[in-house]
Amino acid sequence: MDQNRNPKVLSATTIMSDAVQNLAGDKLGKIEELMIDLDSGRVAYAVLSFGGFMGMGDKLFAIPWQALSVDTDKKVLILNVDKDRLKSAPGFDKNRWPDMADAEWGRGVHSYYGLNL
Repeated sequence: MDQNRNPKVLSATTIMSDAVQNLAGDKLGKIEELMIDLDSGRVAYAVLSFGGFMGMGDKLFAIPWQALSVDTDKKVLILNVDKDRLKSAPGFDKNRWPDMADAEWGRGVHSYYGLNL
């Protein structure tokens, strides 16, 4: 098996600015940040920018890492959500980030994407 074809570990810089698509191939945005859970040392959320034009008016979304998969052939992240559902997702703007350590907030975000916290 070719280790480079299906990597199990990627650098943060490899993921930063990566495109995100849904299963239908619709472009959903790009990864702006990765949020690390300091207790576990694992990625908790990928912050996705979506909407706007040329970085202006983008809405940010904290996507639970478990909701994403990697398409190594296309070199994109896959989020199984259609655009309309993403537009309605709990989001925030770049100047007003939520407290991602808040358990209640985390349960709500995970629930929205069909995951358990």
